[in-house]
Amino acid sequence: MARLLSLNVGMPKDVPWQGRTVHTGIFKHPVEGARMARRLNVDGDGQGDIGGHGGEQRAVMVYQRQSYDYWRQELGRDDLEYGNFGENFTVDGLLDDEVHIGDRYRIGDAEFEVSQPRVTCFRVALRLNEPEMPALLVARRRPGFYFRVIKEGEVRAGDEITRVAVGRHEMNVADIDALLYLPERDVVRLRKAVDIPALSPGWRASFQDLLSPKEEPAAAGWPGFRPLRVTRIVSESSTIASIHLSTPDGSTLPTPLPGQFLTLKAADQVRSYSLSAASSAEYRISVKRDGVVSTFLHTRLNVGDTLDAAAPRGDFTLQDNNSPVVLLSAGVGVTPVLAMLRALAGSKREVWWLHTTRSAAEHAFRDEAHDLLAGLESHEHIYHTFEGNRLNGAALAQLSLPANASAYMCGPSGFMDDMTAALRGLGITDVHSELFGALPAINPGIVGETPTTPHQPLGPVGPGPRITFARSGLTVPWRSDFDNLLELAEACDVPTRWACRTGVCHTCVTPLLSGEIRYQPDPLELPAAGSALVCCARPTEDVVLDL
Repeated sequence: MARLLSLNVGMPKDVPWQGRTVHTGIFKHPVEGARMARRLNVDGDGQGDIGGHGGEQRAVMVYQRQSYDYWRQELGRDDLEYGNFGENFTVDGLLDDEVHIGDRYRIGDAEFEVSQPRVTCFRVALRLNEPEMPALLVARRRPGFYFRVIKEGEVRAGDEITRVAVGRHEMNVADIDALLYLPERDVVRLRKAVDIPALSPGWRASFQDLLSPKEEPAAAGWPGFRPLRVTRIVSESSTIASIHLSTPDGSTLPTPLPGQFLTLKAADQVRSYSLSAASSAEYRISVKRDGVVSTFLHTRLNVGDTLDAAAPRGDFTLQDNNSPVVLLSAGVGVTPVLAMLRALAGSKREVWWLHTTRSAAEHAFRDEAHDLLAGLESHEHIYHTFEGNRLNGAALAQLSLPANASAYMCGPSGFMDDMTAALRGLGITDVHSELFGALPAINPGIVGETPTTPHQPLGPVGPGPRITFARSGLTVPWRSDFDNLLELAEACDVPTRWACRTGVCHTCVTPLLSGEIRYQPDPLELPAAGSALVCCARPTEDVVLDL
């Protein structure tokens, strides 16, 4: 008979970790007597990151005595006590390779249902001071699992555990965990997994994505960087110039999707610029003069010069459907939506062209856009802020935009935030935007930090390969005192995304524009070609990352 050996609870608290502060509820301790197991939690328990832990689908965390015995021997530790793995219920029995998703159990006065395996998370590594623990839990098929509460009631250590129902398809916790995190997935098992009604919505959605992967923009590319020759330089306004590029030998260029961008090396730095026009013969980027690199392109670049460019990339692309199209832009943000407008030539889709800039003198591509719109069922609205005309929510509300439209926008982040809110307020929910700066960070549990402009790391200059964070406009020599590229990025205050920090969850996957890396430790599943898991990657040569 399975039995509840220890009932463990703990409230979230701030703890120091690697010079930062983490708000976490991973610290659980045994309690005596009965506690109510409620729909969202056990009385006296809490989670620091409710986005990844707790809630109805993850109300109670379960781990087994048998796994404690395994880890004591495997890790050579005699200090592991019940609750150390962050579990609420330490149980005798209910092994991960025996318990099925959807199994129901009666414990004390309550009834529970198995909803999903443990979420891979760095905080179990923090708690145990074992950096590779998240990966080991998956690799050794000992993740533990969550209960949802079917019937609230009191539970206490010593209660017997009785199975009262078996989950559909009888897929056990260890197999479900491996199906998400390990390679060589079986499609038949994936289809069974999404057919388990008790599996949490998040995990079912992940499996559905694996069955129907998102179509990535067509690869229009070459590896690393290659030289492109400047064929023309054209002034488009008082602040914007277009640079036309082709191959030095006249060979054909791959045709990018409308909305994609080029990443260039110029003035010993790396920058990305949207393609405002492209064909198999020539690319056109359009650059506003507002910094060191753009000033170099405006004043030092000449026809006949070459620029090293990575292949066109980006998922801000025009979708092929029949819905009306709203193209919004501010200033030089016109460039990717202009490429979309060119792609709509001959289309029967209704097009709304909304552009704002400071003045007529700074209005780039006015005639080109107007001529393209003349051949479409279109609505053109231009706003010059110097004259008091602003593209804002009130202006949008006057236009009678169709609610079934697809909107594409590019401009400063504040402009895009305002436009997104205004569009959704008008009932337009299919909204796409381009962001050239650093992506918003995903640092679960980290608190008390304020955004800082990326900078060189403290300490001596490293002797190693040059690491370029393309979105952040920063190049840093590698130092061997960093364990991985993620740690270097954090030392530079480059915004990062991560969760497990051991190569399991792939939250940290980052486009690798050029260079080679090696892994230490090896991830459980390699990312797609042209990508790197920065949480466990080290450079072997100069590297350019889309961070």
